[in-house]
Amino acid sequence: MKQKRDTEKAGKKIKEDKYHGTYFLGSVVFLYLLLFLLNPINIEKSLKTSANMLIHILPALLLIILLMGIMNYFVKPKTVLKYVGEGSGIRGWLLAIFTGILSHGPIYAWYPLLRDLRGQGMKTGLIVVFLYNRAVKIPLLPLMVYYFGIPFVVILTGYIIIASIVQGQIIQKIDR
Repeated sequence: MKQKRDTEKAGKKIKEDKYHGTYFLGSVVFLYLLLFLLNPINIEKSLKTSANMLIHILPALLLIILLMGIMNYFVKPKTVLKYVGEGSGIRGWLLAIFTGILSHGPIYAWYPLLRDLRGQGMKTGLIVVFLYNRAVKIPLLPLMVYYFGIPFVVILTGYIIIASIVQGQIIQKIDR
């Protein structure tokens, strides 16, 4: 019963926030127009840089949108609550640790997916643990071992995991 209320509360919070994106976009467009009147050359450079960046990150954004669509179709809030919700226990913490370590790509591409999961009942502490553990980069571990040695890498990775859990617990207590 409590899980159902938490899911409904999270859903209401997302519905209340639905216009923030529109307000933000409007503010950015207004500022660009204002700055265009003051300094059109720099605004042109800025727009070109933004367009190049959008082209660069578009594949990652499309992949995340696809993953979100698949997740929304197949994964129901009840499933999210089971694995990463209030009653997930140690399984949720371990899942957040390992998926954080295994995740790749730009971090900003994960934000919409994590927001959707939070809206479906994912604990805030587990989001912290996921984001924190992205610092462990599996492809870079051999290079790190080469420069610093195995003991250093094992201890540092252990500290990152432990610190992520501590930070997750702190945020979880603050969020309540």
